[in-house]
Amino acid sequence: MARAVYRRTLLKLSGEALGGLDNTISPESLGHLSDELVDALTMDVEIAIVVGAGNLWRGATMADQGIDRATADYAGMLMTVVNALALQDALERRGVTVRTQSAIAVEAVAEPYIRRRAIRHLEKGRVVIFAAGTGNPYMTTDTAAALRAIEVGAEVLLMTKNRVDGVYDADPNLDPSARRFDKLGYIEALNRRLSVMDSTALTLCMENNLPIRVFDMFRPGNLRRVLSGEPVGTLVEGDGERVSK
Repeated sequence: MARAVYRRTLLKLSGEALGGLDNTISPESLGHLSDELVDALTMDVEIAIVVGAGNLWRGATMADQGIDRATADYAGMLMTVVNALALQDALERRGVTVRTQSAIAVEAVAEPYIRRRAIRHLEKGRVVIFAAGTGNPYMTTDTAAALRAIEVGAEVLLMTKNRVDGVYDADPNLDPSARRFDKLGYIEALNRRLSVMDSTALTLCMENNLPIRVFDMFRPGNLRRVLSGEPVGTLVEGDGERVSK
């Protein structure tokens, strides 16, 4: 059995990865993601997770429709709590011990975010799900993922979105000639405005030398491959030359 090259990781799950049709949570997607996580945990790794809420709510989109932006963002934070609880339940049904921590107060369903407590949970082998983003409007859950990864000492930030297998130089759904990067530097990703994550999150990772791996978690076994050090998807780190295919 391959050994993990990362001891502690933070996985960013987009809301779309959890979503189904008509702004819902897909039981099939939830089950697949949970099974992949259960399999990865057999490698004796520590996994923290940040969840988005794009399947249920988008603050920026709702603000464009007339809702106050800060209010829309706070509503989005609450939607991430919904996704976090759904994921928590799916993992617990598979025998995993999970703790959900929220950046905004929802004591009836989740612990408050406390960095030292989160680290202690990880040390005890529990999966920790971080909900409600950073607790601040105008900040994306990508930024929350970068921040939490740095705070808890994760060795890599894993990004999985809705069946996206890496970072491309164009939208592969619109441009058949789009090329996927195997490796990419932070500066190039920022300069080219590539769809890795928002610039605040990417800059935070760059300033703290936190590598980012963007991959497709819906391919069975991919999470285990990433943790084993296999070159799956796109690696963003340093300022070296890219290699694309």
